[in-house]
Amino acid sequence: MKFLPAILITILPLLLSAANMQTRELPINNMIEQNKEIAKLAAIELSKSLPQTIDKYTELTEIKADDTTLIYIYEINSAPKSDEVVKKEDRSRMQKAITKGVCSSSKRFLDANVSIRYIYKSFHTKAELFRFDIKSDSCGKL
Repeated sequence: MKFLPAILITILPLLLSAANMQTRELPINNMIEQNKEIAKLAAIELSKSLPQTIDKYTELTEIKADDTTLIYIYEINSAPKSDEVVKKEDRSRMQKAITKGVCSSSKRFLDANVSIRYIYKSFHTKAELFRFDIKSDSCGKL
């Protein structure tokens, strides 16, 4: 996670210029298509450094795009805690930390109406533990 902001800062201007961002002149349909392309290109570029160990419990395993959403998929090795305990104890804390981090490190994506989704899965069971969707209006709720 510590390298993602630097990577995003480096590639976003390239992606925006490659997609020929001219938001003041583009009809809404063209902007949506352009944002889909930005999300797709970002996912391809960011995926080149995967898998990436985030900390002793967490690994970023996949980055993909779905429409205008950039999706980060992590696996958490929370043993000996069960999946249910992790869901109950860690959700609120993680959601606040992730939203704050995304709002500061990925603001340019959010401003371009590219939303960010974080999915956390159990390393052992592969079950989904958390799903956090962050859009530009999420940042105002901090």
